[in-house]
Amino acid sequence: MSHIMLLIVSIHIFIASAFLQIPLASSHPSSPLPSCKAVPGTPNWPSPASWARLNESTGGRLLQPPPPGAVCHPGQPTYDAAACADVQAGWTTYDFHQRDPVSSMWNQYNNDSCLPEPGYPCSGQGYPVFVINATTPEHVKLGVRFARNHNVRLVVKSTGHDYVGRSVAPNALSIWTHHLKGIKTHTSFKPKCCNVHINSTAVTVGAGEQMIDLYTHLDALNQTIVGGGGETVSVGGYLTGGGHSLLSARYGLGADQVLELQAVTPTGNLIVANECQNTDLFWAMRGGGGSTFGVVTSVTMRTYPTPQLTNLFLTLATTNSSSPRVWDMVAYVLSQFPSLGDAGLSGYSYLFNTIPNPLGGGASGTVSGMIASVVLQDTQDAQAMTALWAPVLAHVSQTWPEMIVDTNITAFPSFLAWYREHHDTTATGNDTFVGSRLLDEAALTGNLTASADAFRRLSSGGVATAYLVSGKGVRDARPRGGGDAVLPAWRRAYVHSTVGVDFHPLNATARAEAMAKLNYSLEPLRKLAPDMGAYMNEANPYEPDWQHQFWGANYERLVQIKRAVDPEDVLWCAPCVGNERWREIGNRLCRV
Repeated sequence: MSHIMLLIVSIHIFIASAFLQIPLASSHPSSPLPSCKAVPGTPNWPSPASWARLNESTGGRLLQPPPPGAVCHPGQPTYDAAACADVQAGWTTYDFHQRDPVSSMWNQYNNDSCLPEPGYPCSGQGYPVFVINATTPEHVKLGVRFARNHNVRLVVKSTGHDYVGRSVAPNALSIWTHHLKGIKTHTSFKPKCCNVHINSTAVTVGAGEQMIDLYTHLDALNQTIVGGGGETVSVGGYLTGGGHSLLSARYGLGADQVLELQAVTPTGNLIVANECQNTDLFWAMRGGGGSTFGVVTSVTMRTYPTPQLTNLFLTLATTNSSSPRVWDMVAYVLSQFPSLGDAGLSGYSYLFNTIPNPLGGGASGTVSGMIASVVLQDTQDAQAMTALWAPVLAHVSQTWPEMIVDTNITAFPSFLAWYREHHDTTATGNDTFVGSRLLDEAALTGNLTASADAFRRLSSGGVATAYLVSGKGVRDARPRGGGDAVLPAWRRAYVHSTVGVDFHPLNATARAEAMAKLNYSLEPLRKLAPDMGAYMNEANPYEPDWQHQFWGANYERLVQIKRAVDPEDVLWCAPCVGNERWREIGNRLCRV
C-alpha cells in the first residue's frame, strides 16, 4: 500500500461518529396508554409462549443473541478465549459489526455494557432481548405487529452502520433487515399505480443491500448510483437519512434519487410509496430519518452511467505547527471550493493541527494544514485537474511560501475502481461524539479571518473534515413528487464539515468533557453559518433547537405525518422526528 493510502487510512481512524440520547420536551398523548414500554420482569412483558408463537410464525427466525463481546468474559455462557482473540481483532472494523445481529459500531449505544475486554463488566442489558432475522417483508410485518400489540420497544438494524445510534436499544425487539436482499435493474421505470413512465435507468434493491455489492453489480452494466462511502452502508438507512456522496455535487443527494419505496408502517401494513400513492410517506421517508415512519424493505432509485475519474491527492502543510498562518491558508483554499465545485470538482478534505509528516522520501516530524482527495468526473486527463488547481496553488505558493505543496494525480476507469481504493475505513468499536455543520458560499468566502479561526478551532481536537459533496447537483435536484424532506439548507450548501471527539468508556467525566470539547470546536462554525444547520446523520444531538437544525422548515410537517402514521409511537429513536413524547429512564422507554 502506498504512503498516500496509508495516510488516508490513518486519517479515517480519527473520524468516528456518535450521538447521545437527548432530553425531551413535555407532551402527552390524547388517550391513556401504558406509561412505559414493557421490559423483562414486568407483568406486561410477553410470555414465553408468546415469543414461541412469534418464532413459529417467522419460520424459526427469532434469535436471542448474546452480546458479541461476551466471549471475552469468564463466567459468561459464551466465553471462549480463542474466539475472544478474533472478536478483539475485528472489533474496530465495520465488517465485524455488520455480521452480528445486535452489535453496534459505536460502544456507547449499548452503554458500554459488554466490551471485548475481560477487565470491563459484561451484561446483555445494553442490547435488544430478541431479534427477528428478517428475509422477507412478511417477517418485518410480524415483528412490527408483535411489538405494537405487546407494547415492546422496537428497533431496526441493517448493518449497524449508524452514527446516530438508532439500531440498538435495551429491552427491545430488533428487526434485523440485513438479509433483505435482491437487485433488479430497469432500463426505465413505471411507479406502481402511476400513469407516468420515468425514462431513466433504475435499480430496485432490498433494504439490506450494502454499497459494495450494489456498486459491483451495477459496474458490470457500466452503471452506478449516488451512494454511501462505506462498503457496509446499507441502502435503507442511507436513503432515509438523505445520503451524501462523491457524486452528490453532480446529481443530488441519495434521497433525491428515490423513485419508489416499499415499507412496513408502524401499524404493520406493507405499503408502496411513490409520487402517486402514500405521497406523504414518500416525502417524509426521503430525508426524514430512519426508524421513524416505517421499516423500509426495498427501494427503487435512479442509476447513472459510471464516470471515469481523475483524482488529485493534495497535501498543503507546514512543519511550523504553531504558526497561525496555516489557518489563513486553509481558509483561503476552502473559500475556493464553491467555484471549484461549480467547475465539477467534488471530494474529501481533512484539516489537522498536527499529524505525522505524510510525505515520503525520508520526511520526518509533524505537519499542520490540510490534505484533500478530490475528483473530476468524465475525464482521465491529468491536465484538466492541473489547470483547475493551478491558480489556487500559485496563490498559496506566493502568499505562504513556507507551505509544502505536494500533488499526486491518478486516473480511474470507473467509479468502482476509484471506490475500491478510497472507501471509508474509519475505525469503529470506540466511544466517540461527532458534530457537523453545512457551509454555504457566504460562510466559506465572506470573512476569511473568521473562517481561519473557525477551522483552527474545529481541528483543535484532532482531524476535522470539509467534504465538498454538495453544490449545483444538490441545489438543482428535482426529486420525484415535487420534493423530499431533507434539510433545505442542503440546497445552498457546498461543504459538509465534521469533527469527532473520542472518550474513555464507562467514564462519566470523560464523556462530559468530550461533549464540552465538541461544543467548543463547533461554536465558531455555528456563528459562521448560523442559518444552515447540520446533517442529521452526523451531528451533535445537543444542537440548540435540533429539530430545525436537522430538518429546518420541514420539521412541523414531518411531525404531523409521524403522528398520523404512528399515533402509538411504535417506532422511537433520538434525535428523531416526533420523539418528544418519550424519554429514556435508565434502560426503560417511558412517556414524558
